[in-house]
Parts: sequence; structure tokens; C-alpha cells
Amino acid sequence: MGIGGSILLIVIGAIMTFGLDDTDLGPFNLDTIGWIFQLAGLVGLLLTLYFWNSRRRTVVRQVPTAGGTAIPPTADEIVERRRPAVNEVVERRRTYEDRTY
Repeated sequence: MGIGGSILLIVIGAIMTFGLDDTDLGPFNLDTIGWIFQLAGLVGLLLTLYFWNSRRRTVVRQVPTAGGTAIPPTADEIVERRRPAVNEVVERRRTYEDRTY
């Protein structure tokens, strides 16, 4: 749904709940429908923010060298430890304080 769709649902729900005088449209109560839209928009917004936050993590993992041995990363290089997904591309990033090569 995304952030835009969630905010749109919240706005439409608020208009239906607080902005309309005639709250009955046949068998439907527009106040109730407005509250449902607001709740759905809030849930969509929270889920979107949760999934966006979980995607922005860097994974550092051991990479074998030409000799076949693996060089483990130092404690400064590890941002977070987690298992990569099956089809996830994992990069090894190193940062060095001394920039003289």
C-alpha cells in the first residue's frame, strides 16, 4: 500500500467520520466506514514503516580468499549478524581509518 495510500485512507476516513453531516447512506453508516478506513490506513502505515526499516540493514559476511581460507571480519566491520535470505546478494564492505594506500 505504501505511505501515500495509507495517508490517503486516513484522510478519507477522517472526512467521512468528522466532515459529513448525514451519516447514513442507506444501510451504511458513514461514521463506521470512516473509522474502518482510518484504522486500515494506520495499520498500512505501520506495516510500511516496519518493512522499510527492516530493509535498510547492512550484512557483512565471510568471503573466501584465493587460497580457500576465509577471512573473518573484525568487530568494527560487523553492523548486524543475521542469516541472508535464499536469493539475497551479500556484499563485503570494509572501511579503513588510514586512507593512505
